[in-house]
Amino acid sequence: MNLQLTLAARYLWGRKLRTFLTTLAIVFGALVIFGMNVLLPTMVQAFQANMLAASGQVDVTITHESGEAFSRTVLNQVRAVEGVRAASGSLRRTLNVPDGFFGRGVRITAIALAGIEPRSAQTMRNYAVQEGRFLRPSDDLATVIATSLADGLGLQVGDRLPLPTTEGVVSFKIVGLLPARTLPGNEEVLVTLYEVQKLLDLPKRINTIEANLDTLDAARRAAILAAIETRLGEDYNLGALSSGGELLASLRMGQQVFNLFGFLALCMGGFIIFNTFRTVVAERRHDIGMLRAVGASRRTIVGLILAEGLLQGALGTLFGMALGYLMGTAITTLMAPMLGQFLHLQLGAPVVSPALVVVTIVLGVGVTLLAGLLPALSASRVTPLEALRPATAQVFQRTLGIGALAGTVFIVLAAAGLASGSLGLTALGGLLVLIGLVLVAPALVKPIASVFSGLIALAFARDGTGALARGNLTRQPSRAAITASATMIGLAIIVAVGGMAASLSGGFLTIMQRSLGSDYLLMPPAVGVWASDVGARPELAGRLRAVPGVEAVSTMRFAAATAEGKPVSLLGIDPAVFPQVAALNFQAGEARTAYATLAEGRALIANGPFAAQAGLKVGDVVRLSTPRGRQSYRLVAIAGDYLNAKILTAYISQANLRADFDKTEDVFIQVNLAPGADPQLVEPKLEAIVADYPQFKLVSGQAFYEQNRQLYEVAFAFFYVLVGVLAFPSLIALLNTLAIGVIERTREIGTLRAVGATRRQVRRMVLSEALLLAAVGTAFGLLAGLYLGYVMVLGLSVGGFPVTYSFPLAGLLAAIAVGLLFGVLAALLPARQAARMDIVRALRYE
Repeated sequence: MNLQLTLAARYLWGRKLRTFLTTLAIVFGALVIFGMNVLLPTMVQAFQANMLAASGQVDVTITHESGEAFSRTVLNQVRAVEGVRAASGSLRRTLNVPDGFFGRGVRITAIALAGIEPRSAQTMRNYAVQEGRFLRPSDDLATVIATSLADGLGLQVGDRLPLPTTEGVVSFKIVGLLPARTLPGNEEVLVTLYEVQKLLDLPKRINTIEANLDTLDAARRAAILAAIETRLGEDYNLGALSSGGELLASLRMGQQVFNLFGFLALCMGGFIIFNTFRTVVAERRHDIGMLRAVGASRRTIVGLILAEGLLQGALGTLFGMALGYLMGTAITTLMAPMLGQFLHLQLGAPVVSPALVVVTIVLGVGVTLLAGLLPALSASRVTPLEALRPATAQVFQRTLGIGALAGTVFIVLAAAGLASGSLGLTALGGLLVLIGLVLVAPALVKPIASVFSGLIALAFARDGTGALARGNLTRQPSRAAITASATMIGLAIIVAVGGMAASLSGGFLTIMQRSLGSDYLLMPPAVGVWASDVGARPELAGRLRAVPGVEAVSTMRFAAATAEGKPVSLLGIDPAVFPQVAALNFQAGEARTAYATLAEGRALIANGPFAAQAGLKVGDVVRLSTPRGRQSYRLVAIAGDYLNAKILTAYISQANLRADFDKTEDVFIQVNLAPGADPQLVEPKLEAIVADYPQFKLVSGQAFYEQNRQLYEVAFAFFYVLVGVLAFPSLIALLNTLAIGVIERTREIGTLRAVGATRRQVRRMVLSEALLLAAVGTAFGLLAGLYLGYVMVLGLSVGGFPVTYSFPLAGLLAAIAVGLLFGVLAALLPARQAARMDIVRALRYE
């Protein structure tokens, strides 16, 4: 094995350009997979660090399945269980605070507000007060905080700490300081339970119970936990409360898309390596014969070729992972300001999991070894006499063989899957059409090359370079087909993403305009992550309605729930007022009937992702978990809005939200002016009212729409950059094939030069060959891209996103331009190499 690795290393080092081009293909595949899979763990860590304050060491934490507050009487049920030594109830909530709330330069954007019972809480944990004192049950607007928060805000015992509440800004007197926080999580602000219940408008409610048990025996502890579960029922969870499940589900969906692109990039790398190794085997036929003649076994030859693949795969994967980490770092740096502004998340350093490292290495090295396996086995079957015999020129004629017939069958099956309208069959068809085009490509190289060579002949009519280029391709149709297949995948991605972008552009911009079409919006610090936003009591909306010139004010209220085993965001709306200022985008059901039904009883409107993932249709009954037990709601329509397009969401009436969840807190407010009202007179009055509630920001609906539209365009611009990176291996494939072709045809090129061909004609011949290869790959890429784009849009629509497929004319034009540009770029170096060949050396080349 050492001999094989040594020979492989010497051969690769002796052909640096070819080795670099082949290894670069693996670098790109590993880069995409590693870089994009760094993002999700980083986002998860941000959720945990920003939304879940680290808890102390208690035996069991009890929360409601929905995550909402529940009656304090549940605490008495827990205390009554035999074996529970102590239990304490609290009302905890992460509060997003707007930028600049604590002063310029202070980077604290979220606070964990904890309302506790001072006496029972101290039986659960040891609060080591370093300065001042701990809370007392009689305290009014008093707080105890950590020294780390006090230092960050420049406060000390006796100072006042302002916080946004449903009543506006409320200041708490700091009566004690705890040790600096060392665990990850938001800074905790301890207040008496009564004060938090009052400020959050949740009287006699708690959302967390912590309990300690009276034994360390594992069996006994398990029995006590089982007794607690039996007493409380299935609506309560024992353990830590999770958060952001709906957003994480959306992130995982996006991660799967990037994984697909990374896998396609590795497939392109596999095509390049297979093509290169197969040519290498033919080129080293004499060397392999010499090795066999001096005693090398077939296993040795296989090991030699695979050792080259192993070295290239290991190097490509290593560099790809390094570049992928840098890409992940760059993306998180670019995303951090936007996530901080709209989701109130503070991203940390990129997170790399051991599993990701293993998977990337297995895929990167594995694809390389698989690509080199067939050429290695082919090389091992060469006999010494056959290899040492002088090679004669061969011209391969491709006929309609078994591979082409199988490819045709696959394409027909893909068309049948497309006609069926089934997502599963259509998605399977996407794979079949790629495989089918790869198999049928060798049979189509000659006719496609003939058509395009005619066009090239018009440009170079006197040179005859078009005919020479066509002959070079049709002499090795398999090699040309493999190169075209790599190009096909790269351009198919461009066309597919172009189709998806064109489809999303029309759909989501329309939904955005309908959802955010009101004159003014009162925006919380984080959009979509409603659970952490501090809203306002209904009095704020009442004050806004009283402003002269205001025609309608619509509010949204939030509650978390579970339905059909899935976390869902419930948004409470006023069915009579909401349609006056905004509109949902209906996919099933009728708007007027749906809103009227919401006002009559327990009914809900589900957005597309929720209906799709839960398998719901209009008329179904949905069982929602609520603090008052499970309640049955009838699904009257499927519709959604822009802000919650990717989150599992259901809309119910505010009356039902109050009855089943005790929630009257407005977290999002929209305002419409009366016809003829002067915004310059009304807006200052609105701003004066909103100034009492700094957790809200008054923005123009049109301005917010334009801001989101620009973010949408920036996001897709980044996506197109990524697609361009993924298409880059196509350029490598063309360059590699042309460079190898020039080396193979050294004597042929020397002969052409000897009989009078000019350097300019040789350059044009290589350029024509590159353009023909690019044309073949582009033709296949357009077909595959149209199919894959439709599959993506169909998957989005089945997943609940209201998207209609739009023909990607821009994507097609971009793919054609990129394909031809790649052909020209790929030809530059090989054409220059061929034109500068020394005639005498070329004729003596073996």
